[in-house]
Amino acid sequence: MKHDTKLGIGLAAFIAVGLAWSATRDEPPSPSPAERLAAAQAKTRARLTQLAPAERRSVDYAALDARFKRMVARPNMVGMAVGIVEQGRITFLSGYGETLAGSGQPVTPQTVFRWASVSKGVASTMVAKLAEQGKFSLNQPVASLAPSLQLPNGAQVTASVADVLSHRLGLYRNAFDNKLEEGQSASLLRRNLFSLSGLCAPGTCWSYQNIAFDAATEVVEKATGRVYADELKRQLFDPIGMTSASATRAGLQSAPSWARGHSVGRRPIEVNDVYYGVPAAGGVNSNIKDMSLWMLAQMGEMPFVLSPRLLETIHAGRVATPNERGRMRKFLERLADPQYGLGWRSYTYAGNRIIGHRGGVNGYRSLILFDPVRKSGVVALWNSNTSQPGGLEFEVMDMVYRLPFRDWMELDKGPAAVVVPAAGEAIEATSGERR
Repeated sequence: MKHDTKLGIGLAAFIAVGLAWSATRDEPPSPSPAERLAAAQAKTRARLTQLAPAERRSVDYAALDARFKRMVARPNMVGMAVGIVEQGRITFLSGYGETLAGSGQPVTPQTVFRWASVSKGVASTMVAKLAEQGKFSLNQPVASLAPSLQLPNGAQVTASVADVLSHRLGLYRNAFDNKLEEGQSASLLRRNLFSLSGLCAPGTCWSYQNIAFDAATEVVEKATGRVYADELKRQLFDPIGMTSASATRAGLQSAPSWARGHSVGRRPIEVNDVYYGVPAAGGVNSNIKDMSLWMLAQMGEMPFVLSPRLLETIHAGRVATPNERGRMRKFLERLADPQYGLGWRSYTYAGNRIIGHRGGVNGYRSLILFDPVRKSGVVALWNSNTSQPGGLEFEVMDMVYRLPFRDWMELDKGPAAVVVPAAGEAIEATSGERR
């Protein structure tokens, strides 16, 4: 009897140990530190991706929505998308008008547009990220990384990568853009820049460029061994969660909803490859939600993608751009101290430092403007050559700063200005100056 009891106790203990071992064996292993970090980052992305109307603070969204509807009803407008961020959260996403004039196809927050020269901030971010990874130095001579760039007087051996990204190469404004629009190769045109007369030594004066700026594409491809558009996707767009973003014409036209460009009189125009041939200068596409996510990342809300040090490097003003005062003259009541950093403009607006850029290619316009301290700002995309929506960013910022209303969009004035392209693309979004 005692022997049976001992046997029963021993058998029960054996079974219990076996069950415990089996349960332990079936349990998944604890996540590694890298897996926990990736999960936390995914959670941050998911939170930032969500529209957060509860975070609305200073902006009168009903009033703005009514004004945007009035704007898209203007004779030269076709479609527009707007995104607003307050306190580091997306608080407003809306589409207006049509993707194609007369089609009845509505613009939505998922409609993809071209970013035009707002793409320059993407290029500078990508280059600065590679420099942060130790691939090269921003102060390194550009000749060692982009051999196609040949400057007057052999200045490519002294011009730095940062000089390329801040438009300080000593070239006249928009050098050879007309030849690019005629169909000539950007790489070949960069090689022929040496034939021009230099305005100044690199780093000593400022003049806006597209072809020379696109040396950034070559820098990225040489440093990574990958196609520029693919590297953007791998290191920027995917980590940020920008699922609609691309840097090719095919990326635009393969989107389920994409906005067709329009010229004077709301006439549709064919999308060509001219400025996709200089993708660092003007090749990015996305919907307004992804552009809003990009702005959040630039505000420092995704430090696992863009470090605070990187953001300070690219946003810091490196050269004064006083000609901006003429181009932005209607905002001078509140706007001052225009500067250019690496692919980004900066200003003082009613005493607040703001960062942004505008862009225009034939048939499309774009803008981004934000306050990195208040983590508030606005992005907008539209598919026509009118410049008038260019004031909407300041109407939004006036609300953020609780400033008196100004009709910056000039909805209560005469017809909107229309910018007529001389040849192909790369037209200034505000005044007709090439960008």
